[in-house]
This record gives sequence, structure tokens and C-alpha cells, in this order.
Amino acid sequence: MKLLSQLKTSSFQLALLYMVVFATSVFLLLAFIYWRTAGFMTAQTDETIEAEIAGLAEQYRGGGINGLITVIRERVARDPNAKSIYLFTTEDYLKLAGNIETWPKEAQSQSGWINFTLDENVGWVGPKRIARARIFEVQGGLRLLVGRDVDDLATLKRLIETAINWGMGITLALALLGGYMMSRSTTRRIEVINNTSRKIMTGHLSLRIPTRGTDDDFDQLAENLNEMLDRIVYLMEGIRHVSDSIAHDLRTPLTRLRNQLENTLMSVDNEEAREQAGRAVAEADQLLATFNALLRIARLETRGNAADMKQVSLGLLVNDACELYEAVAEDKQQKFHHKVDKEVMIEGDRDLLFQMVSNLIDNAIKYTPEQGAISVAVRMVDGEAVFEVSDSGIGIPDDEKDQVFQRFYRVAKSRSLPGNGLGLSLVSAVAEIHQGRIVLTDTYPGAESPGLTIQIFLPAYSPDVRRIRATASKSAADANEDASAASPAENAPS
Repeated sequence: MKLLSQLKTSSFQLALLYMVVFATSVFLLLAFIYWRTAGFMTAQTDETIEAEIAGLAEQYRGGGINGLITVIRERVARDPNAKSIYLFTTEDYLKLAGNIETWPKEAQSQSGWINFTLDENVGWVGPKRIARARIFEVQGGLRLLVGRDVDDLATLKRLIETAINWGMGITLALALLGGYMMSRSTTRRIEVINNTSRKIMTGHLSLRIPTRGTDDDFDQLAENLNEMLDRIVYLMEGIRHVSDSIAHDLRTPLTRLRNQLENTLMSVDNEEAREQAGRAVAEADQLLATFNALLRIARLETRGNAADMKQVSLGLLVNDACELYEAVAEDKQQKFHHKVDKEVMIEGDRDLLFQMVSNLIDNAIKYTPEQGAISVAVRMVDGEAVFEVSDSGIGIPDDEKDQVFQRFYRVAKSRSLPGNGLGLSLVSAVAEIHQGRIVLTDTYPGAESPGLTIQIFLPAYSPDVRRIRATASKSAADANEDASAASPAENAPS
């Protein structure tokens, strides 16, 4: 699997492209060498044949047919290895002189250069050989064939072809191996960047991409990314510090203001004034809840993986929350069902998990009309613990499902209902601490009131998970201790 993923990398594909270009260049070079070498050897053979033909023609002009026959017989006698091939026949292919007996069948109706096989069909004694010859007619209809045994030349050509094929195969293999090694080295550098980036995205903002000190393009890329991360962290810390400071500093005077309004409410006899003071107290409570939620989210984001992780029964925890909120649902005449597997165990912070579960159940009750239905479930799915809340409320449009986890974001349909848009932000922060993932879907797709189903997938408890969390927590713990010193906020759902 790892090999297949490496073969899909752009670095390997680039190396493969260079391999094709290099192999094509080598092939063209070897083909040119073969063409020139084979052509040169064939030209030499043809020149030798032409020289013998010129000598025979001179003898024919001086001694006639008898003189030509005599010369051919002398040459055959002087060449016991039969490197030169001669055949002089009549118009009817009757042999007059030569070292083969029969005219090659494939050459009986043609003139010029031919290639044929020396075997028993032409009266050859010995192993089969390859010959090249030239044929032409002599005055009077006589026929003359003059050639050379080129079997050694053919063997040499085959050796060259075999060497070229092996050379191409070795070239391709070495190019493929070189491309794989080059892409492997590049992929390792890229994977280091990817792994570090993934860890940073999970909350380890103090990590940076390592460099080799070679000052190559990868080192320059890592340095630029590290500088960008430093700038991002600086800006994030600045924004977080400002918002946390505002929330923390304003909470105290708001609390005093609320208390004063409440004292005024108790001391005023005028009914209209009491009503106005009551509304002011409610508004102050809403502002305090918003500030408390902001501080709570900031504290969760600062804690990161340093939360107090212990073995927790998710089923029992959700069951306790359901018993708490079941009466609230009954007051709104809602159908409340819960089916939890009490054996489902996870590694987590019980207080944070209860806060997350309470927020989601409270939201389901809040945004589901009377006579609506709410169901809560806990189960195991493919080795993961799943907490699910479904309702028949107003739902969330598909194009807004990715935005509801932003602070203060509220769906247009719910703006008339009480709330501050921080509930799902807190849920997202708790899920991220527990390495969970959140999936939002419609309970009744296509309906006028599609409802909403929220599923939170969490890693099931195991000793291996505990060890991994302990290692991650050690590197991230106390990274920003000062930022987490904000005053604790109530655990009531926002």
C-alpha cells in the first residue's frame, strides 16, 4: 500500500517522465549506432562482391565464356571454406560452373541483390548458412550469381541486437530504480512536512517543520512555513488575549450591575419599573452567559491535549444526562427516547464530555417544537464510540453545516430563539481535545422540517490509546499556562 501511494506522487511521476525521455534518447542513440554499424558491414560485403564481379567481367571480356568458366573453377578451388559463392548457368539454369548446384528458387525470376539460405536445396554440403549475392545476365541468356557467405555477419548483427535489447532493459531498470529512489527521498521530505502540519492542525501549535541545514529548496520551504506559523500563532494569541481580556474584565462589572438591578427589582413597588428591571436582569444574565462561554472555550483551546484523561463510560455519562433533560422535554410535550450501550468506554475528561453531551441535548430540545421527537444513542461503530442526537426541529441548511462551529454564528432560522451562537463552538473544542470528529446530517432529508442528527465519533478506550494520549499530552502540556488562568465558568450549556 505504501509503495502504491509513493508511485502516485508527483516526484515519482516526474522521475518517470525523465526516465521515458532518457530511455528514448538511449534507444535512438543505440539504433543509430546499430544502423551505422550494420550498414557499414553490409556495404563492405557488397563492395567485395562488386569487386569479384568486376574481375569476372574482365575475364569474360578477355576469354569469353570458356575463360569465365575457367576463372570461376579456379576461384572455387582456391576457396576451400566457400566464403565466396558462384553459380554460372545456362538460360535453363543448367550448371556450367560454381560451388552450389542449383539456382535459389526465390531468385529465379529476378535480378539484382538477393539474400538466400545455403542448404541442400541449392546443393550445399554442411550446416545451413546465410548468403548475399548479386544476379545478372551474361550475353546469350546465360546467368551468373556471385555472392558471399554472410552468416558471420548475420550472427554479429544478432549479437548487436541482443546487446541493444539488454542495454535498453538495463537502462529502463536503472532509470526506474533511480526514479523510485529519487521520489522516495523527495517523498520523505514532503511527508515530514505533512506529518508536522497534521500535528499542528490537531492543536500542537508549538511544533515547527525540521530542517536539514542544507539550505536547499526544501529547507527554504520549511523556513518560510515556520515563519508563517510563528506569525499566525502570534496573531491568534493576540486576538485570543484581547477577546479573553475583554470577557474577563467585563464579567466582573456586569455581575455587579446585575446584582444592583436585582436589588432594585426587590425594592421597587411600581409594577412597570419592576418589569423593566426584570428584563434588564435577563439581559445581564445573557451577557454573563456569553462571556462565560467565551472564557470556557478559550480555556479548552488552551488546554489542548493536556485535559485530565481517564477511562470513562460514555454510555453511563449520556444516560445521566438523558435523565436530567428528560423532564425538560416532557414540559415541551416532546417525545424523548434514548438507547445507550453502557459498555462503551472511551478515554476522556468526564466533566468536559458531560458538558458537550448536555449542550447537544439542550440544543435539540431548544430547537425542536412541541410534539416533536428527540432521540439519543450511544453505540460502537467500526471500533469507534459514537454519540448521536437526533431531533425533528428546524435543522441546518447544508451550506451552513460547516459554519455553525464558528463563534457567534447562528443559523438564520434560529436567530429569533434565545442563544449566543457559542454552544457548538464549545462542542467542537471538546471533541477536538478528545480527537473526535463531528458529522451533521438531516434527520428527515427533503422534509419541510428536516431536523438535525449530530454524530460525534470518538476513539474507543484501549491501553494503546492511553499511551498515545500520554505522549501527546506531555509535549503539549503547559504550553500556554498563563492563557489558561482565566476564571472558571459554570458548566451550564450555552
